[in-house]
Amino acid sequence: MKLSVSGRTTAVGAVAALTLLAGGSIADAAPAPESAVAAAPDIPVAAVKAHLTQLQSIATANGGNRAHGRTGYKASLDYVKAKLDAAGFTTTTQQFTSSSRTGYNLIADWPGGDTNQVVMTGSHLDSVTAGPGINDNGSGSAAILETALTVARTAYHPTKHLRFAWWGAEELGMVGSRYYVSNLSTANRAKISGYLNFDMIGSPNPGYFVYDDDPAIEKTFKDYFTGLGIATEPETEGDGRSDHAPFKNAGIPVGGLFSGADYIKTAAQATKWGGTAGQAFDRCYHRSCDTTSNINDTALDRHGDALANAVWQLSS
Repeated sequence: MKLSVSGRTTAVGAVAALTLLAGGSIADAAPAPESAVAAAPDIPVAAVKAHLTQLQSIATANGGNRAHGRTGYKASLDYVKAKLDAAGFTTTTQQFTSSSRTGYNLIADWPGGDTNQVVMTGSHLDSVTAGPGINDNGSGSAAILETALTVARTAYHPTKHLRFAWWGAEELGMVGSRYYVSNLSTANRAKISGYLNFDMIGSPNPGYFVYDDDPAIEKTFKDYFTGLGIATEPETEGDGRSDHAPFKNAGIPVGGLFSGADYIKTAAQATKWGGTAGQAFDRCYHRSCDTTSNINDTALDRHGDALANAVWQLSS
């Protein structure tokens, strides 16, 4: 997650239940029968952690980080791309320049589905230069990678078109995602029914925060956690600091999940979610200790399954 903070006032209104019909957009869909919505398979946390182990090894072999313009970033992108290519995705590497260094976005499209209605899921793949970035944001990157591979493994045939993205240079100000959005034609922007963002979902002292942007996307996530008996809170720490911002600014419906960064967990939050009050959600945020030991397996598992559930629900 990008370091600088922009504040906002959060307002959560009551929203009507919105379930997608095959022909509707995420924001404006009419209710559909529950039986029409495909159930998402479980996303094995062990598989997500295996990807994190690979990202850690890449960082260790490349100066301790996976930052923009460094060899560790390109090796991370190559790892993800190889997995997706082998699974049958159509991948595109988008190149840009920032701070006199070459950066890359990776876009992966699953063949099929209505390409006039695209459900897009993304996370930033770069770390800061200080460390390997396993929670920030290996966690989101690994979870959407395993979700994409599960789409292929189960031969899922969604009504809408599925697109996954791994962004470069987020830590420099969402450079990669800004580049992607700014280079979309007006027609192609209109085809994106919704963008789902996952930036830090395995924090060691975790919270369960849901972006309160598009009401239908927000409800999809909140309903999932309600089914687990987990209360959520509106996400405020990361607004304007991650890759959903360029999509939101372009008028595209956005949503996502977040487990917390350097804000301090309150006593009320510790009562609700467990963990330690008075400590940051992630004490290793943007530090060299953001390694594979900096992950809460339960939070990673729950957020990964919530991610997959949203992809299936919103694309059915």
